[in-house]
Amino acid sequence: MTTCWVPGADGSPYGVQTLPYGAFRHSGGAGSPGEPGGSSRAGGQRLGVRIADFVLDLRGAEDADLILAGGALCQPTLDEFLALGRAQWTTVRRRIVELLTESEHRAAVEPLLVPLAQVDLVMPFTVGDYVDFYSSEQHASNVGQIFRPGQPLLTPNWRHLPIGYHGRAGTVVVSGTPIVRPCGQRRSSAGPVFGPSGRLDIEAEVGFVVGVPTRLGDRVPTGRFADHVFGVTLVNDWSARDIQAWEYQPLGPFLGKSFATSVSPWIVPLEALDHAWVPAPEQDPPVLDYLVESARLGLDLSIVVEWNGTKVSAPPFAGMYWTPAQQLAHLTVNGAALRTGDLYASGTVSGARRDQVGSFLELTWGGTEPIKLDDGSERTFLEDGDTVVITATAPGPAGATIGLGEVTGTVLPAS
Repeated sequence: MTTCWVPGADGSPYGVQTLPYGAFRHSGGAGSPGEPGGSSRAGGQRLGVRIADFVLDLRGAEDADLILAGGALCQPTLDEFLALGRAQWTTVRRRIVELLTESEHRAAVEPLLVPLAQVDLVMPFTVGDYVDFYSSEQHASNVGQIFRPGQPLLTPNWRHLPIGYHGRAGTVVVSGTPIVRPCGQRRSSAGPVFGPSGRLDIEAEVGFVVGVPTRLGDRVPTGRFADHVFGVTLVNDWSARDIQAWEYQPLGPFLGKSFATSVSPWIVPLEALDHAWVPAPEQDPPVLDYLVESARLGLDLSIVVEWNGTKVSAPPFAGMYWTPAQQLAHLTVNGAALRTGDLYASGTVSGARRDQVGSFLELTWGGTEPIKLDDGSERTFLEDGDTVVITATAPGPAGATIGLGEVTGTVLPAS
């Protein structure tokens, strides 16, 4: 594998095999989010690529003519760069690899490396629309058993189409943003009551960031997934289960989901995941023609969920019933237009075992089986002050590991 001159890069999950994109401000700077221009040292928001424990300042690189991207990397967010398309994404990635591996560039590039400890990571793109799918058969079956006991685990349409819903783009927040406990209506024996959710939960998911838009009326077939999707990010779609259980029939999730969705500050380009594609589970019955793939592939991502520092689950993404390409094809089959910055998430990732589930609803089986954390405390759902961290890795070239960053959030009391 290519050797990188950046200290600590070789053997790191964030070596030249990964190179995720993000946005940052220098810690303690006076700049405001979204502020164009200005030095990273002065606090202006800038684009960067992670390499080991550093961030390569992409604005500095383009200003110095080390990378040519038509000014897209001089912007405060990835929006303009995302819209450029696959050919430009590939060209820029190859150039970054050259800058970080060829010794002749070291003198010019090294001053553009900022230690991670000296930056604040911020939301790297403007979310256009947010769609959340429901693509794990194990998760859907578990939720069916918990929410609808005595009824079929899966609804009749589940194996025929990737079920999803439109979420609230305005409450998609970057990792580290505190999560205020939501209030809403909940069911009680005396009728509906209003107050803070008592069954606050997580959903460990994988998100896909759209770069190239489409026109209203266009469809994106499964074979053109990589023409439109720039990369992958980790997602925690926080859920208030008691609010959700009261409101979700007949139209589905609403206030129980829309209060916050956290995403990783790092977007891993699809090219970094070339070695992570594996055959997806067999689908039965056969899907309709627009959902057929010439090679049905899923991503072999290993996810870890930590609750107050205790590892409680390791959901396997490779077992998802519906693939990212099928999700995008279904999302657009009615002619719905894609916008640059659209985010669609996989839905909760759950495996067959209890220690592989991606929600605490499943982990504690609806709150009936508390789990013990390493500090000796027991939990069913999230308490104020709890912190959840979700991380993931994928296989890379020549035995390397691809790091997908982390998405973290701490629960604050209801306001």
